Amino acid sequence: MAKVKVEFINTCSSCVEIGHTIQDVAAGYGDDVDVKLYVAGRDFDYLKKYGMVCKGTMIINGKTKYDNLNREIIEKAIDKAVREADDA
Repeated sequence: MAKVKVEFINTCSSCVEIGHTIQDVAAGYGDDVDVKLYVAGRDFDYLKKYGMVCKGTMIINGKTKYDNLNREIIEKAIDKAVREADDA
């Protein structure tokens, strides 16, 4: 099974809680999910991959972007990605 890579670009102080939520949800999948958090203005690695981001954005496996985030959306998106990785 391939690992699921979840990246989150934190663009504001209110996005910090979303980053914690992503880490909490991913922790439930153990080593099957890798999480990388970026902070806009401090980290610049994501710019080459995704360009300028103005809203807190979660990206799964470098392809699927979510910028309207809450716990339910995060849980469903990560679960779906893990299930798809299991099927591959």
